[in-house]
Amino acid sequence: MTADPALESERDAIVAALTPVVDGLVATFGPMCEVVLHDYRRPEESVVAVAGSVTGRAVGGAMSEIGMRLLARGDEAGDELNYVTRTRNGKLVKASTMVLRDSTGTVFGALCVNLDVTAVSDAHALLGALAGLGGATADVPVTAFGNDIDSVVDAILDAHRLRQNGSWAALDRAQRLELFRGLDERGVFAVRRAIEQVAARLGISRASAYSYLSQARAEARAAADRVPDRATDPAPDRATG
Repeated sequence: MTADPALESERDAIVAALTPVVDGLVATFGPMCEVVLHDYRRPEESVVAVAGSVTGRAVGGAMSEIGMRLLARGDEAGDELNYVTRTRNGKLVKASTMVLRDSTGTVFGALCVNLDVTAVSDAHALLGALAGLGGATADVPVTAFGNDIDSVVDAILDAHRLRQNGSWAALDRAQRLELFRGLDERGVFAVRRAIEQVAARLGISRASAYSYLSQARAEARAAADRVPDRATDPAPDRATG
């Protein structure tokens, strides 16, 4: 389908207007801040502007797995604000991802603000220990950031393999479908050529990968169809006493 030239121009104008904001935010918040402007029309090279260095992104780099997830949700995607994650090298990051929409409501990009709060967390832990208030730190998920889409997909696959605690050959059918369903929910297959990369990493054919993805999606749809519509289903009878 041919893109609407007027909408493309509008999206280009939004990206151009936000580009100087990237430098302005980092100048305001300082060296622990990173701001990344994404254009999801080019997922493999979505980074169009970046300032600061928290996740090591560069112009021309790929979206993270957060971007993949938003891309998979399409126009239903919403802002994700003040969440905490970790980079693969251990930095603790407080982040916000704000989606960009054109006048039709179509999501086509995102503005991301990342704050390295590692030192703040360490200081908090130290002060807590000194005050006798130490406690276990809550587990923080690791997010795959990278400047090429292949490294991001590989990191997501590695995380799933660790959770599955076994090789592809050791997984039964239900576990294999769960793996593909999890990858699909995280937006991996919204990226071009991802199915080939996943197949290669798992040591299966591309046809097999497509088959597992199709089965996983069919089961997910069937499960969604089985959920009762509370707005239309009659209320259950209540016992009287």
